[in-house]
Amino acid sequence: MKKIGFILFLIFVGCKDEISSPYPCRDGMCNMGFWIDPVVSPNTYEDQNGYHHITYWGPNYFTVKGELDDLNDEYVVNGVPLVDTIFDSNYWIWIDNLTFTVPVYSVFSWFYDSIFNNPIPIGNITYTLDEILSQQPPLNISGYQINPNTCWDCPYVSTLFDTHSTYTYRPQHSFYLDDRMIGDTLSVL
Repeated sequence: MKKIGFILFLIFVGCKDEISSPYPCRDGMCNMGFWIDPVVSPNTYEDQNGYHHITYWGPNYFTVKGELDDLNDEYVVNGVPLVDTIFDSNYWIWIDNLTFTVPVYSVFSWFYDSIFNNPIPIGNITYTLDEILSQQPPLNISGYQINPNTCWDCPYVSTLFDTHSTYTYRPQHSFYLDDRMIGDTLSVL
């Protein structure tokens, strides 16, 4: 019995693994910076407190761009950095119903021009699509939905509720912008 205990002790001590890895970022700091892309949102400005402001001109998109520090060579495989940036939001869009109006033209319509390219409408028809919420689940402004088929018990469920910009030092993501966001603040964590 003493021999078996002694052998087991040697096995555990002999198999001790010490892994020393360098700090992930080359400069030892892992800094990052994020901003609103002025090309997508041309009326964007940064105030004296470092907050970026977007001028609202109706429903649209804005893009958040970032820059990450370079990684040590151990964390780069074939020139591809093993880095992942996660984007998420607490804003959801629910659509109860959708209404739109379209012009109606007569088969023998009048036209604005002599070459018959611009017909004059004789009236309008309004279509309403009721209960879209029952057919279309709520949409997160970062681009994902929770639908009835979502697997809540699956091990990958935590990766379903955000969007990723993976394997790049220059992550970016577009978000939906609507009037409910006027006066709100975007936080980068």
